[in-house]
Amino acid sequence: MKLNDIRDNSGARKGRMRVGRGIGSGKGKTAGRGQKGAKARSGVSVNGFEGGQMPLHMRIPKRGFNNIFAKDFAEVNLGLIQKAIEAGKLDVNATIDHAALKAAGLARGGKDGVRLLGKGTFSAKANFAVNGVSAGAKAAVEAAGGSVTLPEAGPTEQEKKNARRDANKAAAKA
Repeated sequence: MKLNDIRDNSGARKGRMRVGRGIGSGKGKTAGRGQKGAKARSGVSVNGFEGGQMPLHMRIPKRGFNNIFAKDFAEVNLGLIQKAIEAGKLDVNATIDHAALKAAGLARGGKDGVRLLGKGTFSAKANFAVNGVSAGAKAAVEAAGGSVTLPEAGPTEQEKKNARRDANKAAAKA
């Protein structure tokens, strides 16, 4: 066998259907689009459009509440952190923060930081710098001799924007 003899198994790669290439191809004339109407034309095929009738996704009642201001935390349980420390993925002497948990593969996502949860047993003396912690998790970490530090709450973006606006108004009057 030579390199130039290597081929795919027959039928492993199927060529794409070339539509609109003559009546003998089986997909000529209307090219599989049927006859007339919006979907036969190019550039218009609206998903969910029901010809002016109220679409299904708008007819069905909505349920619940979706808080657009909710914080997105990566939630990590203490039991998993203990396993990572025992496996050598986390260094107990260094401060354990979002970056360290992400590098260890424990924190996925969480654009607003990490929140510690108390599920599992925790015995390592470790210092955490996280954005949220449950009461049980904080008690477990402190019982093991560690500490949890949370960021100080400063002014929100809206409060900063309002302060700048007020300062600009005061400067304009003076």
